[in-house]
Amino acid sequence: MKSVNVHEAKTHLSRLLDDVSRGEEVTIAKTGKPIARLVPITASRPTRTPGILRGKIRISDDFDAPLPGDVQRSFEGVHE
Repeated sequence: MKSVNVHEAKTHLSRLLDDVSRGEEVTIAKTGKPIARLVPITASRPTRTPGILRGKIRISDDFDAPLPGDVQRSFEGVHE
C-alpha cells in the first residue's frame, strides 16, 4: 500500500487514481498521520443470471386469489 501526504495527493490526484484503478490502495496522511484511504470501488451487486432459480421456486395456483375476509379486514385495521 502506497502512502502519500496531502500536498502530494492534491498535486498528483490523477496519477493516484490511475494506481487505484489498477487495484492499488493509497493512504493519504496529514503531518504523518493517516487520515484517508483511496481504494478501488468493487461491484456492489453480484451479476444477475436470469433463470438461475428455475425449478427451485413453486408459486401456488391461487397465489393472487382474494384473501379470506377476516384476513383482509385485519390488514385494513377492521376488528370485529
